Amino acid sequence: MGGSSLLCLSHLTLHINDDTEVDDSPIEQVRLTVSTTDDPTQPALTFRTWIIGLACCIVLAFVNQFFGYRTNPLTITAVSAQIVSLPIGKLMAATLPTTIYKVPFTKWSFTLNPGPFNLKEHALITIFASAGAGGVYAIYIVDVVKAFYHRSINPIAAFLLAITTQMLGYGWAGIFRRFLVDSPYMWWPSNLVQVSLFRAFHEPEKRPKGGNTRLQFFFMIFVASFAYYIIPGYFFQAASCISVVCLIWKNSITAQQIGSGMNGLGIGAFALDWNTVVSFLYSPLAYPGFAIINVLVGFVLFIYVVIPISYWNNFYEAKKFPFITSNTFDSTGTKYNISRILNEATFEIDMDAYNNYSKLYLSIIFAFDYGLSFASLTATVSHVFLFHGKTIIQSWRKTTTALKKQAGDVHTRLMKRNYEQVPEWWFMTILVLMVILALACCEGFDKQLQLPWWGVLLSLSIALVFTLPVGVIQATTNQQAGLNVITELIIGYLYPGKPLANVAFKTYGYMSMSQALSFLQDFKLGHYMKIPPKSMFIVQLVGTLVSSSVCFSTAWWLLTTIPHICDKSMLPDGSPWTCPGDEVFYNASIIWGIVGPKRMFTKDGIYPGMNWFFLIGLLAPVPVWFLARKYPNHKWIELINMPLIIGGASGIPPARSINYISWGVVGIFFNFYVYKNFKAWWARHTYILSAALDAGVAFMAVLLYFALQSYDIIGPAWWGLKSDDQCPLVNCPTAPGIKAKGCPVF
Repeated sequence: MGGSSLLCLSHLTLHINDDTEVDDSPIEQVRLTVSTTDDPTQPALTFRTWIIGLACCIVLAFVNQFFGYRTNPLTITAVSAQIVSLPIGKLMAATLPTTIYKVPFTKWSFTLNPGPFNLKEHALITIFASAGAGGVYAIYIVDVVKAFYHRSINPIAAFLLAITTQMLGYGWAGIFRRFLVDSPYMWWPSNLVQVSLFRAFHEPEKRPKGGNTRLQFFFMIFVASFAYYIIPGYFFQAASCISVVCLIWKNSITAQQIGSGMNGLGIGAFALDWNTVVSFLYSPLAYPGFAIINVLVGFVLFIYVVIPISYWNNFYEAKKFPFITSNTFDSTGTKYNISRILNEATFEIDMDAYNNYSKLYLSIIFAFDYGLSFASLTATVSHVFLFHGKTIIQSWRKTTTALKKQAGDVHTRLMKRNYEQVPEWWFMTILVLMVILALACCEGFDKQLQLPWWGVLLSLSIALVFTLPVGVIQATTNQQAGLNVITELIIGYLYPGKPLANVAFKTYGYMSMSQALSFLQDFKLGHYMKIPPKSMFIVQLVGTLVSSSVCFSTAWWLLTTIPHICDKSMLPDGSPWTCPGDEVFYNASIIWGIVGPKRMFTKDGIYPGMNWFFLIGLLAPVPVWFLARKYPNHKWIELINMPLIIGGASGIPPARSINYISWGVVGIFFNFYVYKNFKAWWARHTYILSAALDAGVAFMAVLLYFALQSYDIIGPAWWGLKSDDQCPLVNCPTAPGIKAKGCPVF
């Protein structure tokens, strides 16, 4: 449900100078972190940048897309590339020839080795890598069309969809960059972590006595992680979740619902697989301790209080359906037969067939997930208004004043004095071209995507309207309000019954804004690192095109070569290609697209009560804000983040209890125990440990696939082969008279 995106939220105490004329940055955190000097002669977009940057972009795009279909997805972030690229860059600087080559018939010349590997090259490589690590949201549409609806889609239309949704953000970025990048009051807090890492990596390092350099530590952990993953990745796949309760009570549905880590509450379950820890929620080593606690509080309240009470009191006829699943059901407890209500010729809902069949039902957790999505949206708005409203208004007023006076801090002055800015027409050309291609993509190709021209323009208008206000919030508080729920809701009411129109509208509206903010955040990072703006633009543009192409090619290859991919009922035992994220996206296309919100969340449907969560989310931060004002000396109160708590467990499904449990255990150990007792070790090694563990798992998993699993050699045949937790009864309904395969009837 996207709850993991909330993990980036952090508590911030902002300090702004009252000086109207800005010299150094008016933001204290920026003054303490970012260098106020620049060497404009330092090369940035070099041969090394291109080779390492493109390689990182391609590898991350391929690996993240490849793992996205697996039972335990693995997402490798740009931090891994940031760490790995440093020794490679230094090796190239030490070995490549320094000869200067002249381009015939021009004044141009270049060299493979312009000198020592520098900070600007490293930053550009990381931005290259972040383009690959970000993924392509539109690929979900291709996945559900081919793997779930079993329909064909024109590959050119699918590729255009991927490219346009990723590239439209450049237009909004060009329009708003003077407000969100040039202004010293739009400071993008999360960038300061990157700046700190870059400076730490490029400061001289001596090997500590009796210890290892950070690079040696990285390779030690990488080798260990690589070697170990052959156990949970091949020999003992059940190690990804071991549910002790299920192994003891093999014939009890209730016990398995309580004990299953995959499809139950996960009490007594544990994992011996790093991939289980980082799947869906990313590495817990990279997040502050308070954020981990907020998420775990939300998880405990939701999974151990709300869901059990709701299920065992049979709210919304919950006992007819599995305890935790993202599937949809009819009134008899059987999986909803979409083919009975879908007109195959038009790929739209047949209302007569729907009225003669059944309303759409959800498992209790999936129903409440949508309630949490509604609450998360309003809680984010309310939290930002209460805790950061004055700061945002103050920052915005100072921004407009500074822009009128053409005043800027030292960073803005250095950038404008030393480097040529990106012309406005570069952004506008891309925007116009992408709008034309988006319209062609949706209106052409026999209108396979179902979204009419007005739907495309409406979705882009929503993105345009929201980019600036959401950008101001993110640039000052590190919180981004997603548009996915709102866009689904709007098109679901305006254009119901058409699943692909719904997901295409959501993708164009939500992702073009999200991409714009991602570009602007990277531009601000380049601003802090004093990278020439044109070099930044070129790297972002090429990185986006390359990553979109690699993600699309990887997805198309897997969808067309792995038999029964994403179909759990047809896949062989031990197959990892279960597509948990795509399954949620598919069911969302049914809920919001085919059936539509009017027939789900009003009196015409089963779940009108979920609309109360809009109000619950809006009011939830108020008591915390009130207590924080009443007891200003108790700073821990302000660390209670209601958007994080509400959205904490909304990632289930596709995430599972075992993912949250193992993520929380590792996060608490490192960010509380190790941080408190071994702070120097924590500061030196934590990020590197995370990157090395991720990289080891990724390389071994890809090796296993190409060497064995692509030839249907899944692993040795024994009970530990299945990557489940031996809880076969956990998905059994407990309502009287409901029949399900392999389950007793009550």
